Amino acid sequence: MKNNYYEILGVTPDSDMCEIKSAYRTLARKYHPDMTGGNINKFKEINEAYETLSNERKRMQYNMLFGFYKKAAAPPPPRQETPPPRKEPEQPKTSPKKEKVMPQNGSDLTAEVSITMSEAKYGTSKVVNILHTELCPKCKGRKFINGSHCSECNGTGEKSRRRKLTVTVPPDIKNETRLRIKGEGNVGKNGGQNGDLFLVIKIESNKNVRYEGKTVHYDVPLEPHEAVLGTSVSLKTLEGNILIKIPPRTKSGQKFRIQQNVRGDVFEILVTVHIEIPPYLSHDEIKLYEKLKKMSNGSLRENFINE
Repeated sequence: MKNNYYEILGVTPDSDMCEIKSAYRTLARKYHPDMTGGNINKFKEINEAYETLSNERKRMQYNMLFGFYKKAAAPPPPRQETPPPRKEPEQPKTSPKKEKVMPQNGSDLTAEVSITMSEAKYGTSKVVNILHTELCPKCKGRKFINGSHCSECNGTGEKSRRRKLTVTVPPDIKNETRLRIKGEGNVGKNGGQNGDLFLVIKIESNKNVRYEGKTVHYDVPLEPHEAVLGTSVSLKTLEGNILIKIPPRTKSGQKFRIQQNVRGDVFEILVTVHIEIPPYLSHDEIKLYEKLKKMSNGSLRENFINE
C-alpha cells in the first residue's frame, strides 16, 4: 500500500479539515530542511499527504482507493409524531337572529247606511254599529302567554267587538255614495296604520219610489181620464220637482225615461204609469162612466181568445 497519509500526518480518517491543517503545520515546522533536525524526505511525505487530504475531491478518491471511505449512514427517519387533533377556532356565540317584523296595515271595512229621501236631501246624522277586529287586550297580539296559546283570543292575537260611531251624512247625497272615515277600519299590526271605514249610502225605497244605483224608479198612478186625455205629473226628486208630460191615450204600464245631469253625474229617472180607479167616486162621476159605457162602440176583449 502506498504510504498511509493519515499516519504520516498523525490523524485519522475521521479527522476534520481543521485537525489536518493543525497537524500539517506542526510537522512541517519540525521536518523543514532549514530547521535543526529537519528531514527533506520526511518533509516531502508530509506535503504529499497534506496536498491530498486538504483537497476534498482528492481525499475522497484516496479514501475510496485505499479503503478509508465510509458510506455515511443514512440519517434515521424523522420521528413520526401523531399531530394533536386540530382545534377549530371557536365561533363567537351569537344569539338567534330574530326575524324582522314588518308593519302591517289594518284592513278596510265596508258597511251600509240607510237613509230616507228627506235625509238624503237635507243631510242627517246616523249612529252605526261596526264590527271591528282589534288586538287582543290580554296578549297584545302576541298570540302566546307563558308559552301557551292566549286563552282570551285562542291564539289568534285578535278580538272582534262592535263599536258605535256617529257619522254625519251631508245634504244632497246620492244613492250608493261611499263615505270614507279614515282610521276606523281594522287595527294595524306591528305599528301599521289602521284601515278605513267606508259607508255606502242607501236611500230607502217606498211604495212608489225605489233606487237602483243611479236609476230612480217611479211608479205613477193615473186616473182613466188622464190616460185618455193626457196630463202633466209633478215628481219630487232630490234635485227638486220635475214635470213629466203624459201624452193622450197612454197605456197602463207604459214607461218614460228622463236623464238628469247633476254636477257632472248622469242619473236616470224611469217612470212607469199605472191606470187606477180612484177609491171614492161621486154620483156624478158614476153617471159619466155609465154614459161612456153607452157611448162605447167597441170591445177590448173582442179578440182576446184568438190573440
